This record gives sequence, C-alpha cells and structure tokens, in this order.
Amino acid sequence: MKPQEQSILITSCFGHFITHFNMLVFPAVVLPLTGHLGLDMAQVLGLSFWMYLLYGVTALPWGILADRFGAKRFMLLFFLGAGLSGLFAAYWMDSPALFAISLAGIGLFTGIYHPVGLGMISKGVERMSMGLGYHGMFGNLGLATAPLLAGITNWLWGPRAVYVALGILNLMGMGMMWVLSLTEPKGETEESVSEADNGLLQAFIILLIAMMLAGLAYRGSSVILPAYFELKNQGILQALSDLWGGDISGNLVATTITSFIFLVGIVGQYAGGRIAERYEPRFAYLAFHAVSMMAAFFMAITHDLPLVVLALIYFFFLLGMQPIENTLVARFTPQRFHHSAYGTKFVLTFGVGALAVKMVGGIQTTWGIESTFIALGIVSLTLVAVVLLLILRTDPLPQSPATASRMPKATL
Repeated sequence: MKPQEQSILITSCFGHFITHFNMLVFPAVVLPLTGHLGLDMAQVLGLSFWMYLLYGVTALPWGILADRFGAKRFMLLFFLGAGLSGLFAAYWMDSPALFAISLAGIGLFTGIYHPVGLGMISKGVERMSMGLGYHGMFGNLGLATAPLLAGITNWLWGPRAVYVALGILNLMGMGMMWVLSLTEPKGETEESVSEADNGLLQAFIILLIAMMLAGLAYRGSSVILPAYFELKNQGILQALSDLWGGDISGNLVATTITSFIFLVGIVGQYAGGRIAERYEPRFAYLAFHAVSMMAAFFMAITHDLPLVVLALIYFFFLLGMQPIENTLVARFTPQRFHHSAYGTKFVLTFGVGALAVKMVGGIQTTWGIESTFIALGIVSLTLVAVVLLLILRTDPLPQSPATASRMPKATL
C-alpha cells in the first residue's frame, strides 16, 4: 500500500472508530441517566432524537461540500466540533434541555464522517472493498469499545465522566491528522473511470430503499440492546453475582456483553470485505440480511445465554454486510460524486434511522421491550424483499480489476 493510501486508511479507520463510539456511548448510559435526571426511559431516549437525526440528515450536505471543497478540512471540523460538543454535554448534564442540545451537536459534527471518510477510501485506496472491510472493523471496534468504556467509566465516576472521555478522544483525532500529514486523495479506485462514471440511477434508488431499512434495523437494535440485555439477562447476572460472591452492576454486565458482541462483529466486517472483493456483492448482501432477519425474530422470545448467542449472529451479519453495501454504493454511482452518494446513503440510513429511536420508545411503552425485536425482524423481512428486487432489476456487477488480477486466467 502506498504511503498516501496508508494515511487515508489510518485516518478514516480512526474516524470510523470515533464515529460509532460517539453514537454508542448514549445507549450504554440510558438507565444511569434515568436516575441522574429523574426521568423515565422513554424520556431519556427522547433526549437523543436530535443527535441521531442530525447525524443522518446532515450527511448529504456534508458530502456535497466535501465533493466541492475537499475532504481534509471537514475531517478536522468533525474531530473539533464533536469533541467540544462532548465536553459541553458533560458540563450541562444536569439540564435535560442543554444536555439534549449538546447531544445534537455531537450528532451534527459526527455526521461529517461517513460521506467524507468513505469517499476518501473509494477515491484514494486501490483495493477499495478490502479497505472498506478494514474500515468497517474499526467502526465495530468503536461499537464494542463504547459500551465497555462507558459502563466502566460510569461505574467509577458517573455519566458526566463518560462525556468528558468522549470529548478528549475526538480532539485527539486532530493531532493524529497533523502527525500523518494527510493530503487530499487523488488516486483512482479499483473501478475504472468509465465504470465509475456510468452510475445506474434506478439501481441506486432501489439500493437507497434497502439501506434506509438497514438503518432502521441498525439504529433500533443498537439503541435498545444494552437496556434489553440488562432486563432480559437476569439469569446471567445472578450467576455472575453468585460467582463474584456479592452484588454486581447489572448495567456493567449488560454493557460488557454488548461490547463483546460488537467486538465479534469485527470479524463480520472483515468477512464482508473479503466476500465483496471475491464474490457477487448483490447476492452476498441478500444472504447477510436474510440471516440477520431470522435472528431478530428469535431474539424476541429468548433470554440469557440463548439471547446472547442470537445477538452474536444478528450483529455479525447486520454489521458484516456494511462493506458489501458500501461496495455497491461505489459501483452504482459516478466516482466524482462519491462523497455525495455516501452522504445520500447516510441521510436515509441514519436520518430516517433516527426514527427508530421513537419507534423503539413507543413499542417499549405500548407492547413491551420484547416486541422491539419483532418489529425489527419485520423491517429486515421487508429489506430482503427490496434486495431481491435489486437483483432482479440489475445485471451482475463487473469483477473488479484488483480481484481479477489475482484470479487464474482461463485457458482455451
């Protein structure tokens, strides 16, 4: 890998880690915040609505700006803005209104990352699919680290310290960019220019619908998972308490299990990147979502160890499909608009996905927390139908030159 490709990949991988860290800290401290603020769970979940909404709906304007003015300055703005917003969230935590505004700031500036970072990889890393796989692995590391660090930090110092740590980690990204001397990506990706500039509009629109549904599934499951484990894994909690010889924090156990599941999701991201590089990505995308759909339905009727096993399967495939999905975005859109294309994706996946916060809160209040995974299974069932439509309405994607060069040549 060329030095510039290394700088792009390191910066984007750290940015992806921070992005998901920023978004997954809040679910890990939902129950502690109910006690700190004196609110019920639905009210605390509602404080994050603008954070998740802005995280998604600003992605397209950030992507358009990055296509117009370059990616580097927006990466710096991401680290600075999200870092300061995290520190403000810690300072204003006693006021629900000001805390919600600070969370909104985290969402606004964190929304920069995906259209900018993914566009940098698609434009500047030759083995794009594999680069997206590594990129996804670090995103999963952020998913895994956030609940664990948040749970430990909350246990030791309370929820305010959690957001102090978030702010410091984001500000560290600015120093990393300075050390790496990152420059704007100018190289071509693994598609040729002619292929990249022949974007398939109809296919991209169908793919957008699928990605919107995937965003609902991802946000809904990730925002409820720590609390779901805390309520449904009482057998595991009791067994650990007996083994420990005393009381143990239910929140710490739930967040630790959540972190382990997202950590295993790193393997799913790597597998997704390899599969997207070697095989037809449309069929891989279908298979990954079909498996996660079945796991979601069974998660609604299980608890303790069977629930943990099903959650491992669910998130392995739900997260592992992301490099495949991002490969499809790049294949179906012109290269010169990749920042905007990824921005459009994340408007739907995270902007519309923010509605999952309201959906989960409403379902939990009306029908009980178990019903959330029935609803998420129905979302995934619809998603599978949309992916089947995508396959029917498109031709097989051309094999990438990077992959083709490693395959044996046919002989006559």
